[in-house]
Amino acid sequence: MKRTLLTTLLLGCYAFVFAQNPTVSGTIISEDDKSPLESATIYLERVQDSSLVSYTISDKDGKFSLVNDSNEKRLNLYVTFVGYQTYVKQISIDKETVVLDPINLAISTSSLDEVVIKSRAPITIKKDTLEFNVKSFKTKKDASVEDLLKQLPGVEVDEAGKITINGKDVSKILVNGKPFFGDDPTITTRNLTKDLIEKVQIVDTKTKSEAFSGEEGDKENKTINLTIKEENNKGVFGRVAAGAGTDKRYEYAGMVNFFDNDRRVSVLAGGNNTNSPGFSFGEIQKMFGGGSMYVNSNGSFGIGGRSFGGGQGITTSRNVGANYADVLSEQVEADADYFYSGSNSINETLTERENILPDSRFFTNSRSRSENDSQNHSANMGFDIEVDSTLLINISPSFRLSKSETTFSRDEETRNEEDALTNQSTTASYVENLAKNFGNDINVTKRFGSAGAFLKLAANVDLNTTEGEDFLNSETNFFTQANEDIIRDQFTDSETEFRSLRTSATYRLPLIAKVFFMDFQYVFQDDKRTSLRSTFDRNEITNGFDDFNLALSTDFEYFNTAHTPSLRLVYRKKDWSVSAEGKYVFRTLENKDFLRPELSLKRDFEALELRSYFNYRFSDKASIYSGYSLSNNPPSLNQLQPFQDVSDPLNTVTGNPELEPTNNHRIYAGYNAFDWQTKSGFYSYASVNIVNNQVVTRTTVDPETLKRTTTYANVNGGYDIYGDVNLSKTIKLDSLIDLKYDVGMGTRLSRNINFNNEVQYESNVTALTPSVGLRFTWKEVMEFRPRYRPSFTQNTYSIPSFENIDFLRHNLDLRLTTYLPKKFEWRNDVDFSYNPNVAAGFQKSAWFWNSTLAYSMLKDQGTLTLKVFDLLNQNTNAQRVATDNYIQDSQSTVLQQYFMLSFSWKFNSLGSKGETNDNNFYFSD
Repeated sequence: MKRTLLTTLLLGCYAFVFAQNPTVSGTIISEDDKSPLESATIYLERVQDSSLVSYTISDKDGKFSLVNDSNEKRLNLYVTFVGYQTYVKQISIDKETVVLDPINLAISTSSLDEVVIKSRAPITIKKDTLEFNVKSFKTKKDASVEDLLKQLPGVEVDEAGKITINGKDVSKILVNGKPFFGDDPTITTRNLTKDLIEKVQIVDTKTKSEAFSGEEGDKENKTINLTIKEENNKGVFGRVAAGAGTDKRYEYAGMVNFFDNDRRVSVLAGGNNTNSPGFSFGEIQKMFGGGSMYVNSNGSFGIGGRSFGGGQGITTSRNVGANYADVLSEQVEADADYFYSGSNSINETLTERENILPDSRFFTNSRSRSENDSQNHSANMGFDIEVDSTLLINISPSFRLSKSETTFSRDEETRNEEDALTNQSTTASYVENLAKNFGNDINVTKRFGSAGAFLKLAANVDLNTTEGEDFLNSETNFFTQANEDIIRDQFTDSETEFRSLRTSATYRLPLIAKVFFMDFQYVFQDDKRTSLRSTFDRNEITNGFDDFNLALSTDFEYFNTAHTPSLRLVYRKKDWSVSAEGKYVFRTLENKDFLRPELSLKRDFEALELRSYFNYRFSDKASIYSGYSLSNNPPSLNQLQPFQDVSDPLNTVTGNPELEPTNNHRIYAGYNAFDWQTKSGFYSYASVNIVNNQVVTRTTVDPETLKRTTTYANVNGGYDIYGDVNLSKTIKLDSLIDLKYDVGMGTRLSRNINFNNEVQYESNVTALTPSVGLRFTWKEVMEFRPRYRPSFTQNTYSIPSFENIDFLRHNLDLRLTTYLPKKFEWRNDVDFSYNPNVAAGFQKSAWFWNSTLAYSMLKDQGTLTLKVFDLLNQNTNAQRVATDNYIQDSQSTVLQQYFMLSFSWKFNSLGSKGETNDNNFYFSD
């Protein structure tokens, strides 16, 4: 009997999981010319409540297939396509496969119909814009925009808040077409709630000038525009949160928003001593700033995204920000933001380094401590002036003010292969810096006619000044007879100024209207850097810093002037585009040394730069792209200037005035595909970088004292090959349960050419990083997301005395969230990291477990949260780094275990129209 019951149960589970849901398929054609309609939106709704069951888009032949996972026998079928009338029909699902007759869409005669289509369809594709209807995607109550994005098909959001869409990075997030708090997208995605948003629009990233002139923009990066519901464009809403915990841990955050149609004002503030950025609210994973433990490609342990100390110590921060956006008139739009951030960081680091020479090795151990206090102010403004339909002016000034104080101390010793002490040093310093910056970008774009011609003028100005005071006390001892100890008790007063001016003029000549263009461009770049650094030794008689030290002082001016004419051809069709550009750079580098006139130099360089790009879109589901670039980079001032820098007693650095510019050849290609019907995605990318005349350091080590002498040299033969592939698919087990999996593989092959004690050699790195992840979602019950990422790295060297090094590292992430009982949300984030390669005395592995329990109260306006950071008390950032000439193990201060209780409260004066309506139709991928 028991065996029969068990068999019946297993068969029932098998039938439940693997039973095929009924499908509905058909073809969409235009009633006008009987041609198939690609990218029409087809969706099914329940008859009784109009809730969304399933949706897809048609392929290039107009065909579609939908899955009915609702168990309903009668459903409403909707077909929408921009510019056509909406098709509605009630259909019967009475068999496993329902094949419909061809559906003819009639051309719309009313613009109102297009508005209806946009408001009802879960997804709309119009030219280069992909638009999601927010009401169609079910999330938890009080969901953030980030929670919403995670539900959209083809969209991925990692633990740090980084967003990718069909494998392409999101570089910008706008709200109603305007920036929201600068360039940090997480401020928008984690602090605005879903119930404010009506549409999520995804487009290729463009500057305002590119959008106005009709240029293609950056097809390899995406911009998300969040449109606010019309009824939510007037009112006040926001949230406040605060928490206190053990070990005197605390955090607080607040945000208030004033929306008055086109005028938008937001103010936020935050602070904590938990190494969090300060602007994300406290509940659930936001309490952890989206971080998770990871293993670097070099073998290091750390905390992903927002650091909890992984090498950065313990930071206490405070932040205030404000954002303003408004339409001042029919021609003028304005936006502005201001940020203040203050922080105090304390960090202690222990380092053990094995330095590798062709015929010997030596070992350096150090222990350091640093404490930094910083105050930072930044302000940005933007004015968009549309003088008329053909003339646009963009003005974007910015201001920065930073002040910092740093106290640093270090003890270091170096031993040879016989473990004999060769030198040791102690260092103590106190540094104050004050930095000021002003920048302004001005763009003027004038369009001519309707064929695509335009003239664009641009000017970019950047002014920086930095003032510093540095008190240094150090002693370096050499345990050999031939060298004397170096003792320094010094004060350095420094002032650096940097001025950059870049102007450009671009004219587009249409060769074939709206299809084939020729761009003429001229760019002038003029940079000037002045550096005055005056170092004074303490006078033993006066006890003051009044003995000028010429060897450690500098006074120079550095000029970098470039003239770059270029010609670009662009051919653009509906489904593909190609461009090719050639530049010729005339560059002059000049250095005037006022303390050492004999070291002044002037060099002239000429170089050809090339760039090409090809993009082909097979359909709205798949595209391929490729490109090539040849870039030219001149040596930096410190690499060219033959000044002997002796600021480090153990390393004397001298520039090489004979250096040549570096040429970088880059070839890349990628393929992106997402099938809306099967909810599966495939993304791949490959690139090859070949570097000629690469500038590298050339260091020799004194065998007796182990002091280093460093200069720079050009080398050839370096390259970097990278490839990445990822496959993902969502399987809908029933109307409540989804299973999504993704598998990926990243690989890198690189070769670096270096010198070691005058011996030139090659170092080769081969790295493989496979990844597999699952996301099991049981709606309103739980979500489980495991991910495993091993990393295999091999370092080989052309010098026989260098030992090849192999690394194998493991990283396992487990994310479990449960939503039962009602009003509770319990989240557990567990990360296991194992690095067997670190030296003895350093922690090789760690289980890092954060747990958070949240309870919703006060009609879901309040949330009480209890969290535990590092439940097992194993947090570590031990790391091993292998480079071309050394292997280093290090470990520094990390945030330790604490418990915290917090409360957050949201307020909203937008009224009932701004509240979440659970009766709206929804769909989850």
